[in-house]
Amino acid sequence: MRLFAAVLPPEDIADELAAEVARLRQLPDAGRLRWTGRPGWHFTLAFYGEVADDLVPDLSDRLARAAGRTPPFSLSLAGGGQFGHGRALWTGAQGNVTELRLLADRAEAAARKAGVPMGEHRRYKAHLTVARSRDAVDVRPYVDLLREFTGRSWDVADVALVRSNLPRSGVPGEQPRYEVVTRWALGGGG
Repeated sequence: MRLFAAVLPPEDIADELAAEVARLRQLPDAGRLRWTGRPGWHFTLAFYGEVADDLVPDLSDRLARAAGRTPPFSLSLAGGGQFGHGRALWTGAQGNVTELRLLADRAEAAARKAGVPMGEHRRYKAHLTVARSRDAVDVRPYVDLLREFTGRSWDVADVALVRSNLPRSGVPGEQPRYEVVTRWALGGGG
């Protein structure tokens, strides 16, 4: 199954982001972007891709230990940017981003130790994708508005293992479906 580890914003924080995204969608050419729906809003810690069923139990055990070694921490959505010349528009994070990076490193290490094939290690960049495009789009006006955005702070209390179900209908703009497989509380020891 196609899996990743993530931090999911709580509903009230997602409400704030939804209001900001509604504002962005009023800009000219907003229709050229594929806007990520609320179910897709998350901070990916580590993307695992297709994971063999027999590796999932060990990966889960190791993620549980990684969560237990990480104390809860404060985070908020803030700012924004782009990747790939307008192919991805995102909002970032502020607060205890150092702890978020450490959790991402632990989530990646958990996979490697469980035998999940991982690509080359990259420095973690905290981002939550709000829109994508197949073609390069000038997203500077969107990034300028996102720079002004700062959401309320929340305490990150858990990490989730999420299954990503890719679209199969062939309908343009169809979004992946995300299913939380399990969550582990932060700071449980271990």
